[in-house]
Amino acid sequence: MGDILHALPAVTALRQAHPRWVIDWVVERRWRELLSAGSGSGARDPLAQPLVDHIHYTATKEWRKAPFSLRTLREIQSLRRGLKAGRYDVVIDFQGALRSAVVGSFACARRHIGEERPRELAAAWFFTDHVATKGAHVIEQDVEIACAIAGDLLSPVQPLLPTDPGAEAWADDFLPLDGTPAVLINPGAGWGAKRWPVERYAEVARSLIDDGFRILVNAGPGEEPLAEAIRQGVGEASAAVTTLNCNLAHLIAAVRRAALVIAGDTGPLHLACALGRPVVGIYGPTDPSRNGPFGATSRVLRSPESRRDHTRYSAPEAGLLTIQAADVLRAAGELLYARSANLSAEESARQNANQSAARGSEIRK
Repeated sequence: MGDILHALPAVTALRQAHPRWVIDWVVERRWRELLSAGSGSGARDPLAQPLVDHIHYTATKEWRKAPFSLRTLREIQSLRRGLKAGRYDVVIDFQGALRSAVVGSFACARRHIGEERPRELAAAWFFTDHVATKGAHVIEQDVEIACAIAGDLLSPVQPLLPTDPGAEAWADDFLPLDGTPAVLINPGAGWGAKRWPVERYAEVARSLIDDGFRILVNAGPGEEPLAEAIRQGVGEASAAVTTLNCNLAHLIAAVRRAALVIAGDTGPLHLACALGRPVVGIYGPTDPSRNGPFGATSRVLRSPESRRDHTRYSAPEAGLLTIQAADVLRAAGELLYARSANLSAEESARQNANQSAARGSEIRK
């Protein structure tokens, strides 16, 4: 999820620079809703499928479980035929993994562009064009890779994400604009070393409820116990906590309406940034200069004791444990106060405009 969201600003910049280009994407089916609220069949829609023309689906995780099964071989052959039939001029590998490089090679394109030093060095064997990126953040690096197609001078832009009418209607009922403002908390993480203690999330939730906010807890597959621990941790205020165990389209709609998102280095945090929502990022072993919030109002909390380490330890990293609930609440308060001040200023401006219009009407009479 994070890799797709990090690539979206680069592909959106390409789409804006070259609106007539055919841009297709290969993606795991479970992430389809980040690209399309429709069929993904090539009928690009400004709302339902704003960015890509056609989506090809891969299932590399399932293929690795049964690499020699008849089903795996058939699916790989089908993908290969589909990519080759696209007659693509260029393939871009934003992920820099061996599996993505192999899949990209199925297209048999004349140019296959990737980083000079990709995440998995073996991926570079499949590239014809190697880009020496200089940006610190992965989004900046992805934009540099996209520039290599035609020599454009592109910059990261707010990405285009699909709008699902059904999910938006659900969110309108669930989170009306005139209702209690909601803060979305995502307690899960890709592995234990990145996971801030759930009891501290509960402490943050309890304080925000006392301040008049509603709490949404996003629970991905297998993360339901974390959400329940937060609900139990707020005690009598549990009625103000709602668990979101929903598909991506509904999550997108919910995040669009959140006053604030609090999370570690996870997909939902990067989704909030892509949608322009304020975020508090709680970081430990991953480096926020490379993977932190980008393009959104944010506060990042990370201990000086933390060092970059992608080893998938099950226990929270030691530096992460030095971040207290009070630190997160302080950062959240800064963002929520700024948002309230901006909304108050906008409302005041609207009132002044209305009063001026009324006075103008009286003068004309």
